[in-house]
Amino acid sequence: MKKDKEELDTSTSKKKENNEKGQNKFIEIIKKKWLVDSTMTFILILIIVAIFIATNIIMQKIELTPIDFSQEKLYTLTDESKEKMKNIDKDVNIYFIGYAEDNSNLDLAKQYNKANEKIKVETVDINNRPDLAEKYGIESGTEGIIVECGNKSKVLTENDLVTYDTSTFETISVAEEKLTSSIQSVTTDKVPKVYFLEGYSEFSLNKNMNYLNMYLGNEINEVETLNLLSAGSVPEDCDTLVVTSPSKDFDDVTTNAILNYIKLGKNILWLNSAVTTQKEMTNVNKVLAEYGVKPFETGIIRETDTSKMLTGSPDLIIPEIQSSTVTSDLYNTTGVILVNATKVNIDTDKLEELKVEKTDLALTSEGAYFRTNFNNQAASASKDEQKGEFIVGAELEKTIKEANEENNEPAMTSKLIVYGENYFISDYQLSENSQYGAVQLAYNKDLILNSIAYLVDREEDITARKSTGTVTYTATEQQDTIIKIVIFTVPILIIIAGIIVWQVRRRKK
Repeated sequence: MKKDKEELDTSTSKKKENNEKGQNKFIEIIKKKWLVDSTMTFILILIIVAIFIATNIIMQKIELTPIDFSQEKLYTLTDESKEKMKNIDKDVNIYFIGYAEDNSNLDLAKQYNKANEKIKVETVDINNRPDLAEKYGIESGTEGIIVECGNKSKVLTENDLVTYDTSTFETISVAEEKLTSSIQSVTTDKVPKVYFLEGYSEFSLNKNMNYLNMYLGNEINEVETLNLLSAGSVPEDCDTLVVTSPSKDFDDVTTNAILNYIKLGKNILWLNSAVTTQKEMTNVNKVLAEYGVKPFETGIIRETDTSKMLTGSPDLIIPEIQSSTVTSDLYNTTGVILVNATKVNIDTDKLEELKVEKTDLALTSEGAYFRTNFNNQAASASKDEQKGEFIVGAELEKTIKEANEENNEPAMTSKLIVYGENYFISDYQLSENSQYGAVQLAYNKDLILNSIAYLVDREEDITARKSTGTVTYTATEQQDTIIKIVIFTVPILIIIAGIIVWQVRRRKK
C-alpha cells in the first residue's frame, strides 16, 4: 500500500511538473516570438481585440436570454405565456420603434420568438420604414410597439407596459401581460366581450375598480359598461355580464333584460359585498333565484381558525379554495383574502327543480361564524349567531335547453359564478401594510380573472399569473454598472497594459 501511494504521488508530481513546463513554454513563446518584435506584438493585440469583438458579435447573434435579477422574474417569460404561444399558427410581427437594443422589454419580447418561431421581434428606425409610419401614424423620434398579424394590429406605448400602485407609489411592470394579450388578440378570431352593469352599485369600472379594469385589459378581453335603463337589453355580443354589489333594487326594465339574457344561455359573474342594512331587493332576488341563490342576509363572516385569517383580523378571512375548473391553478393555495365577506345561501332543495348544478369554489373553515350584531365586538360567536362552514364562492350551471342527440344539438346552459365579497378585487387596500396589498394583487386577481376566463369560454386562459408587485432587484444599479465595467472595460485595460509593458521592454533594449 505504501509503495502504491508513493507511485501515485510520483505520478501526480510529474503531471503537475509537465503542466507547469507547458505553461512556461507557452509564456516563453509569447515573450520571445510575439513581444520582441513590434509588428508581431501589434498583430497579437489585433488578434486579442478581434477575439473580443467576435465573441460579442456571436453572443448578440445567438441572443441568449439576459439574466433576470428581479426577484419576481418580471423580465423572464413565464411558462403560462410560453404555453399560450405554442398553439399560434399565424405569423406575428412585433416592431419596437425607437427602442435601444438593450431595452429590458425588448429582451422580454425576444423570448416570444424562442417560444414560437412564428413570432418575429425586431427594432425599427421609423425613418427607414415609411410604410409603418404612414400606416400607424408614428412620427420620427417617438417610441411605440406594434403587434401585427395580417390585417389585425395593436399599438402599445411604454406607458401601457407599466402601472402604478397608488398606495406605495411604485411602478409595476405589466409588460408580459400586455404583450401576451396583444399577441393573442391579433391572432384570435374572436375577442370575448365583458360588460359591467352600472347604475346600481358604488362599485364600477371607473370608480373603485380601476385595477380590475386594467387587469381585464391585460387579458384577451374587451370591457365595457352597460346601463340597461338606456340600452333596454343586454347586447348580443356580451359573453359575460358582471354585477357588483347592488345597493338598490333593479327596476323592471333591468330585471327583464337580465332574465331574457339568462334564457339565451349567457353567463353572469356576481360580486356581492356584505349587507350591513337590510333593503327590499325583490327584483335582485328574482334574478338570483333563477340559479337557486337565496337573498343575502345582513351580517359578515368572521373566522376563529387562526390559519384561515390574517393575524389578529378575524374579518380578513383566507377561504379554502376548492377543486374545480375555475380554481384549478389556485386549489390548496392560501393567498386569496376576503374582506368582511358574506355567506352565499343556496336553496339546495330547489336545484333539481331549477335544473341547476352547484360547484363550491371557496369555503370558510368550520370554525367560522356569521356576525349579525355589528355592535358586538367579542371575538367569539354569540348564542344567536350561526356557526360552521359557509360558502363564499360558488358556480351554478342552469340548463336552459336539454341536448338533442337526434339533431346533434348540445345542451344550452347559463352559468352564474357568485362570490360573497366585492372589496377583495376593488381598489381598496386590505391593509395599510403593503404586504397585504401585494397578496391582493396576486391571488385575488387570479381568482376573478380565471372566473371570467371560464365564463367567456376561454379555459386556456385559466392560470396562475406572474406577481406584479414590488420590483425587488438582487443586483442594484451600482452593481449592474460594475458588471458592465468588468465585461467591457477590463479587456481594454489589459490590452493597454500589454502595450505599455511592450514599450517599456523595448526601451530597455
